[in-house]
Amino acid sequence: MRGPPAPPPRHPTLAHALLAAATHPSGVTFVDLREREVRLGWDQVVARARAAGARFRAWGVAPGDRVAIVLRTEPAFLDAFFGAWLAGAVPVPLYPPVRLGRLEEYRAATARMLALSGARLVVSGGGTLRLLGEVVERAALPLGCRDAAELTAGMPPARHPAFDPGPLAPPGALGLIQFSSGSTVEPKPVALTHAALQAQVDALTVLVAPVAADVLVSWLPLYHDMGLLGGLLGAMSYPGPLVLIPPEHFLARPALWLRAVARHRGTISPAPSFAYAYCADRVDAADLAGLDLRSWRLALDGAEPISGEALRRFAARFAPHGFDPRSLVPVYGLSEAALAVTFARPGVPLRGRHVDAARMARDGLVVDGDREVVPVGTPVPGVAVEVRDQQGRPLGEDRLGRIWVSGPALFAGYFGDGAATAKALVDGWLDTGDLGFWSGGQLHVHGRAKDLVIIRGANHAPEEFEESLTGLEGLRPGCAVALGRPEPDGGESLLILAERSRERNPDGDAELEEAVRRGVLRRTGIAPAEVRLLAPGTLPRTSSGKLRRQEALRRSMMGDLTEPTRVGPLSLALAAVRSRLALERSRRGRPV
Repeated sequence: MRGPPAPPPRHPTLAHALLAAATHPSGVTFVDLREREVRLGWDQVVARARAAGARFRAWGVAPGDRVAIVLRTEPAFLDAFFGAWLAGAVPVPLYPPVRLGRLEEYRAATARMLALSGARLVVSGGGTLRLLGEVVERAALPLGCRDAAELTAGMPPARHPAFDPGPLAPPGALGLIQFSSGSTVEPKPVALTHAALQAQVDALTVLVAPVAADVLVSWLPLYHDMGLLGGLLGAMSYPGPLVLIPPEHFLARPALWLRAVARHRGTISPAPSFAYAYCADRVDAADLAGLDLRSWRLALDGAEPISGEALRRFAARFAPHGFDPRSLVPVYGLSEAALAVTFARPGVPLRGRHVDAARMARDGLVVDGDREVVPVGTPVPGVAVEVRDQQGRPLGEDRLGRIWVSGPALFAGYFGDGAATAKALVDGWLDTGDLGFWSGGQLHVHGRAKDLVIIRGANHAPEEFEESLTGLEGLRPGCAVALGRPEPDGGESLLILAERSRERNPDGDAELEEAVRRGVLRRTGIAPAEVRLLAPGTLPRTSSGKLRRQEALRRSMMGDLTEPTRVGPLSLALAAVRSRLALERSRRGRPV
């Protein structure tokens, strides 16, 4: 199936769109945990980017150099990202340390990503920089590490500093390296050209059809595609108002998101399904006083499997505050396609297809049953989507197969990894690694191929088993994985790994394990061979919070599935001291 024709580019590149945005009266508002706000007009954003671009050039950054950015949602992120573009460099956003109990894992993962991207410089700041020293020392970057505060230090009061970036990078040049989420394999460096970024944002603009009254509100991290392209770059290219909330603040107080939508009359705001469920369950009644969500016209849901149950609970909880359920729009995309692949039609009531999971697992046929799969719509402008069988032949409706995508926003490849690129890109088509089917003219996504659990020769999506545990008292919501454990005879048995709730006493694990076993058997007809209960925070996650099933299986089999280290003020202070010493050694050029 093909989407509408791709729209013509509105700018040669998004770097050109940035400079054009300086004339628009809107801007970016940053909201903190106490709902204090800092606003930068787009003219200020551009001025700061010009200052940052000049500083990058002074530091020795050359056109085409990769600049790693390890910052939270703050003005400095915009300085570094847009300044890199104006200096002709390639920004590489990386996630800051979000799980302090996993610092050593974070250091290893970040050093790996710096090496894979070929970064010559890393920019960080604040508390993040204080924990980054050992990473910088290990990576031995040619231009070292710089504090983001230096990018605009001494910036003249005029809003348009004299720095002239000269000719901007052409459309075919590399414009961004963003790492894939790493839910099934280690994160890969996804190389996107300026042309691909422009094509993606232009397609989103057609779909969203922004008007002068639109306000985009986002708490999604800026180091991932949905927050970066769908949020920051989308709003910048309109241009229009953007409200940003740090993701860690949303997790601490989910009402911040809804209150920001209400306060700013937000009209467009995306999130994954877990966030809608999180708000439905965790927003305090006291935060709802005077809340008015009638302005919210597009509540996009993507980045993970769509949960119809979570969306309906969200709609029911906040309908009394003006939220219209018809504003819920399921979407599908991935890093290798820049972001969006399909969009559901706005204004249509949410209605999933109920399928027989066992029949689909057995022979790939989609027939009526009791498991809901929410449709994610049709291809976005310029994009073609096919569901193919194992021989690569397109399948018709109600047949489960592998999802392939083609379009102008596809990545150029995995940076520096020709073998992985050749495996994923075939004749201009991307093998997404996802499974799905067409029904009623809409795409339905049914999990990742690598995550399939194969029981007695039948393929099962892990979500079939994991959904059996929804609402089970004693488990952390959304913190369980179903895995196919290899057996000596070459087959697989069902292994359930689940985190107990923080309030749950481990002394009652035997009873809870039995409850898990009964729940899965009752829902699916398959009994787990093993149920393991874990301490909160034990299951490995991606930087965006997705559970890494295959990594959990690997660690489980290696006996390395351990709970996070407890982090107190003293241990955090010691980590900061070690980091500072490592940073000083790296600056003196001492060998690693």
